[in-house]
Amino acid sequence: MTPPNPDAARPDGPAVLIDQVGVVFDGAVLLVEATGSVDPGGILAVTGPNGAGTTPLLRTIARILERTSGQVLVRGRVPDDRDRSFRRSLAALIGPPQTARDLTIAEHLQFIAATWGVRAKDASTRSEEQLAELGIAQLGARYPHELSSGQSQLVAIALTLARPFDVLVLDEPEQRLDPDRLGLVMGALQRRAQDGAALVIASHSPRLVQELATEVLEIQE
Repeated sequence: MTPPNPDAARPDGPAVLIDQVGVVFDGAVLLVEATGSVDPGGILAVTGPNGAGTTPLLRTIARILERTSGQVLVRGRVPDDRDRSFRRSLAALIGPPQTARDLTIAEHLQFIAATWGVRAKDASTRSEEQLAELGIAQLGARYPHELSSGQSQLVAIALTLARPFDVLVLDEPEQRLDPDRLGLVMGALQRRAQDGAALVIASHSPRLVQELATEVLEIQE
């Protein structure tokens, strides 16, 4: 399990603050003034119909997309993907992760852990633990192109959890998962929150929202 990053700033107030955030891109309104927050150890579920702007909101938190109005703060700072402390503080799964065709799933997980300073032996052990946690230990020796759609989703979540973070941002982690697999994912996410991370999850799953969320931000079209 990946613990929260001890080197991150510990400002008073929410881990993530969203204050009247709006997004306009190429003349199209993608998001109209969303407001919400989540504290360390909390889970903010972002809900709304398709096209309401849940994904653009997550992209502004991760600084993949620039907000047009309002304010976003992560650990008390404006998101800045060129700031190493911000990159270390926030992990995000918004769309499929990049993978290498010639690395196995276990090697991907080990590589990510090593990138963030984990020793090789510990990275190997952590890789095995993360695969087991999501019920996909048998996939460690496979390559990304050998996975089914549901397996790819579980691996994408594992890759996101393989690095340190204080804030975790996920876009519809329930996609392509059966109820049992979703239960494993929800358990893994709950454990990260219990360890002190703040989670922001866009979801269309009533089960996930009802069982995990400590706060709900509903976005209207």
